[in-house]
Amino acid sequence: MEAGLEQVAEVEGTTATWLKKDPLMYTAATRHPMILSIRDGSIDLSSFRRWLGQDYLFVRAFVPFVSSVLLKACRESDDNSDMEVLLSGLAALNDEIAWFKKEASKWGVVLSSIAPQKVNEDYCRFLESLMGPDVEYTVAVTALWAIELVYQQSFAYCLEEGSRTPPELAETCRRWGNEGFGQYCRSLQKIADRRLLRATNEELKKAQAVFFRVLEHEVEFWNMSRG
Repeated sequence: MEAGLEQVAEVEGTTATWLKKDPLMYTAATRHPMILSIRDGSIDLSSFRRWLGQDYLFVRAFVPFVSSVLLKACRESDDNSDMEVLLSGLAALNDEIAWFKKEASKWGVVLSSIAPQKVNEDYCRFLESLMGPDVEYTVAVTALWAIELVYQQSFAYCLEEGSRTPPELAETCRRWGNEGFGQYCRSLQKIADRRLLRATNEELKKAQAVFFRVLEHEVEFWNMSRG
């Protein structure tokens, strides 16, 4: 099993079973050619600029989604610590948006003129579909974990020994590849696994489908960024 996948599967649970079931899909999302090009230093910086503008728009749509997961936790969670984990992630998004604005200025990306591409719009509509009251907390928090997981594992790979990540992209990689964010992702995984252990068969099916759909959306987003 690939090193990144081994780290994610440290806590054996339902999520680890899914990752082992289709490791190629997980690898496609976290070892995408876009990420490999950052790691080996060959990235076309126009791709990075495209990603920066589109991901800024995505994060703005991500904020209400995370808020909705927090609200579901307030109503449905069987563990008060869930709220603390989710609240920490929500609070961090304010700094993240500020970071995008600063990076955009540095790279000459005019955020006010960026229009979402269809892939981005589709991903944001997917998030909206998970915000309704008919979507169980278990399903929504599984999606949140999967989304955060892809970025953590992708950018952490660009920081590993032997990487040739360009210095000007090192801060971007550290933003999601750092150990603190990794711990946050592991906390989300524990929440998801705890909930999935008690889920109905219907909830399990929904959560698994959402998990793999997130991976598909992430691959499509990388493809779009790469142009």
